[in-house]
Amino acid sequence: MPSKPGELARLVAARGVRDERVLAAVRAVPREAFAPPVERERAYEDEPLPIGHGQVTSQPSLIATMVEALALSGDERVLEVGTGLGWQTALLGRLAREVWSVEYRAKLADAAQKNLLGAGVENAHVIVADGSEGLPEHAPFDAIVVAAAHPSVPPPLVEQLTLGGRLVQPLGSGGAEEVVLFERTPDGLARRRTLLGACFVRLHGRHGFGK
Repeated sequence: MPSKPGELARLVAARGVRDERVLAAVRAVPREAFAPPVERERAYEDEPLPIGHGQVTSQPSLIATMVEALALSGDERVLEVGTGLGWQTALLGRLAREVWSVEYRAKLADAAQKNLLGAGVENAHVIVADGSEGLPEHAPFDAIVVAAAHPSVPPPLVEQLTLGGRLVQPLGSGGAEEVVLFERTPDGLARRRTLLGACFVRLHGRHGFGK
């Protein structure tokens, strides 16, 4: 089993992630600090991990692929829908200027915020709210990543994305999705490419699958 973040970064690179800034973030953020205690021995495997409350965190190579597609340069404001325990949030925090993350479940949000503070991530903020509504009070965002599945992109997220901004979301009903990169254009949201296929939990909320 890989024993440190550097080895996990090599596994992620082997799955096709090429952005050196993303790989450096994987090397810098210890996944074990964002895993439940019973799962920490598996933290550096490229595998999903159960995080409680019926939720599962995605495998690192999938997370890195989605983050890579955002093409972050370091000066962006990013919205993340679905915080989980905060590992992806921490990666985004190293790659962007500011991160706002929305988590539907209060216990996960609380744990994620503690994990982020413990890891020294100070530019990421976790909010308990309906992620399908986005965060209009903090919009607009230069990039949005959705870590839950729905057949379509929630309209509020489109409205809160800057012109030219990128959005990544798994499209589907939960369990067998295609992860798609979109870009906001003057004519609306344009589909750019499918990144890969994957399995995600459902997006709940007003513009998701309901409560």
